[in-house]
Amino acid sequence: MNTSTQQIPFSKLLTTRETIILFAVWLFVTTFVFVVFPWSEFLSSWVITIPFGWLMYHVSFRWLFPKALTYRFPFLFYTFCIFVYCFAIFFTQAIILSMYIEQEDFFIGLGGITVFTLFFILAPVQWFIFKRFARNNEELFVLKKELGQTEANVDMLRSQINPHFLFNALNTLYGLAIHEKAERTSEAIEKLGSMMRFMLQENVQEKISLVRDIEYLNNYIALQRLRTDINPNIKIQITIHQEVSPAVQIAPMLLIPFIENAFKHGISLREESHIRVSLELKQSTLYFDVFNTKHVRSENDPEKNSNGIGLVNVKQRLHLVYPGRHELVIRETAHDYFVHLVINLAP
Repeated sequence: MNTSTQQIPFSKLLTTRETIILFAVWLFVTTFVFVVFPWSEFLSSWVITIPFGWLMYHVSFRWLFPKALTYRFPFLFYTFCIFVYCFAIFFTQAIILSMYIEQEDFFIGLGGITVFTLFFILAPVQWFIFKRFARNNEELFVLKKELGQTEANVDMLRSQINPHFLFNALNTLYGLAIHEKAERTSEAIEKLGSMMRFMLQENVQEKISLVRDIEYLNNYIALQRLRTDINPNIKIQITIHQEVSPAVQIAPMLLIPFIENAFKHGISLREESHIRVSLELKQSTLYFDVFNTKHVRSENDPEKNSNGIGLVNVKQRLHLVYPGRHELVIRETAHDYFVHLVINLAP
């Protein structure tokens, strides 16, 4: 029920065409009553009822409807509040009019007409308008969510399949071929090929096996190790539990941006560098931690001031795919960067 509260801009409903239509109905009925029923009590009732009805309409859409949605039976709460409002209006009107009108039957009848109009006419009309808005906004919310998911997937593909990644991988292979006479180049090419197949085939699916996603992480880390293991200043510690049920699924490419970010900003060939990655699945809850040191990038680095869209994209996808089922904590200092992610993968 809370979702509907967030979907409907209640304060904006007051200037919609329904507000104008409701006022036009009141004006038409008032004019009709003046012409057809020249009865002072009925006329006075309509004149008095208009401001109270207008106030009830504003209060309902600004406060009452959002509040009612927080209860198990919103219609009963709404009806009770309207009843209390009408009860208060009746006695307030009776007390005020009794000071100026000596005919008790007149102002009691006048109050009865006002209460009847508010409770049995305006209140049901308000509820009907609200329910229609709730239904329309729920459909709009679903469409926006699907559109946001599509846009996020497109951005994710663009961020992963980009020239920087391909050029970095090719440079790694080129350096290995020269330095080691192609002794480990075949291994690198195999892992790169597996990663490219994953990105082009499984990456477009809504959910994939967590086992396949972990395999992609391992291939990426292994590929990066080929260029970092030769440097004793670079310490990489990976703890990824491999015993995962194939039935456990996850949205693809949610984890890799954090590891890519760690290797992008946490590796320096001249300074001591540390990267630690841990991944563990307990029942259906995934615990994922990434730590890396931070180094100042050189002035001639073309990506010195570029943060990329990877992390922004993954945050957006987490909110779309796992709303209320994930926790993301990012701690950044001048010297290190730490990510803690928890996702409930239960279907």
